[in-house]
Amino acid sequence: GLLPSSMLRSILARAPRLGAAPSRGVRIYTRGGDKGKSSLYNGERRSKADAVFCALGDTDELSASLGVAAEFCAGDTALLRSQITWIQCRLLDIGSVIATPLTTTADEQKRKLAAFDRAETARLEGWIDELERELPPLTNFVLYSGGRCSTLLHLARTICRRAERSTTPLVLAGDTPAEVQEYLNRLSDFLFVAARHAAYAEGKPESAYSKGGLFEVPRKS
Repeated sequence: GLLPSSMLRSILARAPRLGAAPSRGVRIYTRGGDKGKSSLYNGERRSKADAVFCALGDTDELSASLGVAAEFCAGDTALLRSQITWIQCRLLDIGSVIATPLTTTADEQKRKLAAFDRAETARLEGWIDELERELPPLTNFVLYSGGRCSTLLHLARTICRRAERSTTPLVLAGDTPAEVQEYLNRLSDFLFVAARHAAYAEGKPESAYSKGGLFEVPRKS
């Protein structure tokens, strides 16, 4: 099967130097997962049905969905696209953290490498505050709308919520630090605001919920 993102570090560690591929190259397939098991960053092998791999799959899907959204962002969204790239890098970090369960990892060096900085959550909060200052206040539920980039970011937000849900049992079990759960929770907030801002930047109307029909969210003057 495909190598989990958590194994990228061990692959890169086998390269003779940064930026150089091993002399014979590294195969993308290993056949090691053909029996329904795969390796974690700490060397432990578990069933692919394990909660760890569910969380890894959800965070990987989240990163892919963000990549799709970024490809369709137009207008004044250069900053948003760079923020998405930063987030995708942090999701790879989170994959390494998830793939290093604290309860079964004795190697202190690996435990340190798998730490996640709470400052990244504060960074998201700063981005949220900046984007919200440019948006009209919400007075009703917003439907998933506002153009292609906006709707794709809304979709990514729902995947982010799923990633958070699948990570929560690992946090409760003491395998994953709470900082990961906090980051995913704040990331879904950021993606909601980012989706609204993408619609605003592209001049696309947002649709809002109404019991009697559909109406557009007023634009900020």
